Amino acid sequence: MKTVNLPVAYMPLVDAAPLIMAQEMGFAEAEGIALDLIAAPSWSSVRDMLAFGRVDAAHMLSPVPVAMAMGLGGVTTALSAVSVLSVNGNVIGVGKGLEAKLRAIGHGFDFADPVAAAKALDRVRDGPLTFGVPFPFSMHVELLRYWSAGTALGAKGIEIRTVPPPLMASALAAGDVDAFCVGEPWGSVSVEQGVGALLLPGQSIWQFAPEKVLAVRRDWADTEPDLVARLMRAVFRAGRWLSRPESRSAAGEVLSRRLYLDVPSELIDRALSGNLILSARGELRPVERFVEFFHGAATFPWRSQAKWIATRLAAEHGQDISGRLDLISHVFRADLHRRHLAMTSNDLPGASEKVEGSIRHDTPVASAQGNLSLLPDRFFDGRIFDLTDEF
Repeated sequence: MKTVNLPVAYMPLVDAAPLIMAQEMGFAEAEGIALDLIAAPSWSSVRDMLAFGRVDAAHMLSPVPVAMAMGLGGVTTALSAVSVLSVNGNVIGVGKGLEAKLRAIGHGFDFADPVAAAKALDRVRDGPLTFGVPFPFSMHVELLRYWSAGTALGAKGIEIRTVPPPLMASALAAGDVDAFCVGEPWGSVSVEQGVGALLLPGQSIWQFAPEKVLAVRRDWADTEPDLVARLMRAVFRAGRWLSRPESRSAAGEVLSRRLYLDVPSELIDRALSGNLILSARGELRPVERFVEFFHGAATFPWRSQAKWIATRLAAEHGQDISGRLDLISHVFRADLHRRHLAMTSNDLPGASEKVEGSIRHDTPVASAQGNLSLLPDRFFDGRIFDLTDEF
């Protein structure tokens, strides 16, 4: 089989690991492809490289293909999210000034109670808090806004400023932002640099949030189904490999290289193991399934998740999508995921949608092989998304 080179854009984050390890561990080679991994300076660069044909695939924020289908952001090339690359993996953190104020009122930084964390922030803030986020169309923004609107902070209690992930610690140190929501390892970098402290893991707001997706142009997915399938299988097998605890050391060593994330492997291990260091004081906070690459059908692009994202974006940008929601949700390609991974040993869900937020414990569901259980996906406020709720 002749090896085919596929240019792929990514941002230097732990959750780019399925793409990086697909290339480094030989999963891509086994499929007859080589991934030419291109690090981008910003998420807008990733989007544009994919949209305008510079690359064939990309590590992408899950709301971006949805936003583009809705005509938001100025670039409307039709994209397909063929797999979810990672679930969860974000941290919410605060600068040193806010950390000191929170400690002064006795806040425990326990990672377990987003309602109490918001109440504490509300007590110490002088006005709206400016949060750094990597991109306007991101799960970071949606988690922050959902959390703020449902707690003491209030819908107008936060302001959003875009900061590329590798620059988040610098923005915090300079006072450009008061706090942040970012993917690892960049929250831990702020801790290591002594400029910030971690307040919450993103999953404390939504327990099973699709964070990054494997995105391709829709026309490429249609015209190159064999290449899409090979890419998906390589990345899926890398995610399954990453899910094994014994893989963490090797993954951390590879991801830490200058070529990729260029940070100490110990910072990467915090995310992969879920053992996060809270602050310069060294407090440890274990977070089960801090980032998930495989278990619980983590790679499956549920159309109900695309609908949740779309309804959020529509409300924020004043769009009426009542007649287009189903069409928009099809950018999460459950059909292609099912078709192209059918030849793997992966057990795939029988449905393409589910009631988001309704799963409270590991739950068996109908699947191709009858052996699949989904993991908890609770929203912090206990609400569920069944298309009748007003979010």
